Amino acid sequence: TTAPRPLTGKSVAMIFQKRSTRTRVSTETGMSLLGGHGLFLGPSDIQLGVNESMRDTACVLSRFNSIILARVYSHDDITELSKHATVPVINALSDLHHPLQTLADLMALEDHFGVENMKGKTLAWVGDGNK
Repeated sequence: TTAPRPLTGKSVAMIFQKRSTRTRVSTETGMSLLGGHGLFLGPSDIQLGVNESMRDTACVLSRFNSIILARVYSHDDITELSKHATVPVINALSDLHHPLQTLADLMALEDHFGVENMKGKTLAWVGDGNK
């Protein structure tokens, strides 16, 4: 049987102010396996708020992409992108939150201990140790 490809025709703009092999590879591979396309935008490709405003960047990326994923230094950048984008914005890392890592950690814990053994437990993200 053929695996479902629910993201066929969809594209994610992946803004990486801060590099990460695991996040880039997993996002690009996941998009491809689900039928979509990942567009990598590194520091030399896009300079948030420098040559173009955050508003303009959010609007342009929203016109051509179905999702914006951003791995940034400042959480204010995530907030500003979200304010002006017309597509979902995924926080791949900011100085305030790292929800993708938290979800990955939770999935690893559930795989190891079982979902039932995780009930009632609290999961905390301490911070980004590689600033």
